[in-house]
Amino acid sequence: MDRILVTGGTGYIGSHTVVELQQSGFEVIIVDNLVNSNVDVLCGIEKITGVRPIFENVDCTEYVNLDRTIEKYPGIKAIIHFAALKAVGESVSHPLEYYRNNLVSLINLLELMPKHKIENIVFSSSCTVYGQPDVLPVTEDAPIKKALSPYGNTKKIAEDIITDTINANHALSAILLRYFNPIGAHPSAEIGELPNGVPNNLLPYITQTAIGLRSELKVFGNDYNTPDGSCIRDYINVVDLAKAHVIAVQRMLQKKQKSDVEIFNLGTGRGLSVLELLDIFQKVNKVKVPYKIVGRREGDIEQVWANPARANKELGWKAQSSVEDTLKSAWKWELKLKERREK
Repeated sequence: MDRILVTGGTGYIGSHTVVELQQSGFEVIIVDNLVNSNVDVLCGIEKITGVRPIFENVDCTEYVNLDRTIEKYPGIKAIIHFAALKAVGESVSHPLEYYRNNLVSLINLLELMPKHKIENIVFSSSCTVYGQPDVLPVTEDAPIKKALSPYGNTKKIAEDIITDTINANHALSAILLRYFNPIGAHPSAEIGELPNGVPNNLLPYITQTAIGLRSELKVFGNDYNTPDGSCIRDYINVVDLAKAHVIAVQRMLQKKQKSDVEIFNLGTGRGLSVLELLDIFQKVNKVKVPYKIVGRREGDIEQVWANPARANKELGWKAQSSVEDTLKSAWKWELKLKERREK
């Protein structure tokens, strides 16, 4: 059974990926400092898969602790690196926190990989590296624009760090996965998106408003150059996204890569506006979500959606879930959280 180290594995995308890895026969070691996640997610993973993953409460920016942790688990075949701060607005207010956390953690991992004979890393990147693309849908060959937020800049710099490191050490390989906008929850409703404090992502804010935890949803801007004036994004089901990581790891272990660093967009190829997503959510779940339009948020891109053709062809991966089913899964998860709170 191949061992995979998953940093940030109790987080939203990380936990769904751990489920898919375990269901594909991998042994998973999670490293997470729980800064934006909850250790209870391990119980949800265990309920779905029947296996409780190994968990180490470690901050990836702490080199010595990370080194000791990796040493405890010899024979790790690949790392999937999720651990990062990820809120665009927060990064504008606290840039140094983002640069320190997101870049130091990656540098530590890359330095430790040769020491522990780990050759493969899958990196959780983002469509923010494209900025506001000149052409839509955006392909992996689109020019990388100046980032509109420190968060986006950390993803661009991280990609450069990985590429430069692997160019200097051809024993290492990387796959960079550029996510568009992950939403939804596992169909079992055992795991889902559970941000600490006020959500920075759209869908948990919608579900929390619908359930009554928030008084109203703020829609940031209705004066963008889009059909209804709100921002357009490519919303992808989190389980579909998680499955792409398993395929990426298998590709590396089976030596199917065409180059030492490969890049793939993970999206549906369809753009939906904030107001469209809100409308679909209300219709499929038969709930009302009070909202108001407020001013634009600094760092937000007007519109972006993926051309996922390369991932479809090279990885044999495709987003399968409908937006309606995805939005139903998010509401099912929110209702499950309400049950837990009331117990």
